[in-house]
Amino acid sequence: MTVAQLESLVGLLRSRPMPKDPEIGNARARFEKMGEFLGGAPDAKCEKVDAGGVPAEWVAAPGFDPDRAVLYLHGGGYAIGSINTHRRLAYDLSAACGARFLVIDYRLAPEHPFPAAVEDATKAWRWLIAQGFDTRRLAIAGDSAGGGLTIATLVNLRDQKLGLPACAVALSPWIDLEGIGTSMTTRAAQDPMVQKDGLLWMSGMYLNGKDARTPLAAPLHADLKGLPPVLVQAGTAETLLDDATRLAEKLHAAGGEVKLSIWANMLHVFPLFAPVLSEGREGCVEIGTYIRSKTV
Repeated sequence: MTVAQLESLVGLLRSRPMPKDPEIGNARARFEKMGEFLGGAPDAKCEKVDAGGVPAEWVAAPGFDPDRAVLYLHGGGYAIGSINTHRRLAYDLSAACGARFLVIDYRLAPEHPFPAAVEDATKAWRWLIAQGFDTRRLAIAGDSAGGGLTIATLVNLRDQKLGLPACAVALSPWIDLEGIGTSMTTRAAQDPMVQKDGLLWMSGMYLNGKDARTPLAAPLHADLKGLPPVLVQAGTAETLLDDATRLAEKLHAAGGEVKLSIWANMLHVFPLFAPVLSEGREGCVEIGTYIRSKTV
């Protein structure tokens, strides 16, 4: 581990804490600036598309296999985040797994609360299938809220009999909209990004009055039987650590194939920071290797 890299990154994140009284427009603008900080990918092949009515962009690193694709669901608490904030991560993951990534701008709360995000992810999946992709060469992946949305989308695809991908990846997934995991408090001092107050603010906008244990909103409470293999990746220095471990336990209990990968001292969605953190690059390689192994 490059300690200096990690300390510099954590210091930068701590210097930009969420305001005590956040405003959605400002929160979105702050996240967009993080995307600018991480930079673009000069040799990426990017193409904007309409994925069944959902704004989307193909992001691919050189040498990708055109027959393999990943539907990518960005993080941001269902209220912030965009293709712009996650284009670089999609590029780094594309380079690692040799597939192209379809990153979608699913509708965000509070303007579009649950189940808008699940509906849009499902529309994008239908669109991929309509393009002629073989489900055995497809994956779905996402980080944070996008990790939870990945699992919710799998459940929805299963229940609607729309086919399932060969595998899925949940990076630092958010699956408990009540924030009752033990790590929410025990890891609070270590986590420079995610705290309970902010999560509850976002979950309130997303739920819009619905029960916080609604399965497709909070897949901790969903039936996870019959899902494809899932890689769950997280760090020990994040408040959502227990979301990752509980998800893995629940997938295992449902008879599914799951790989739980916990990285020491790593923060929330650490592969996002691959441009400035060596472990972020290694995390991308782990994800890429997993997707390659399942989408042959």
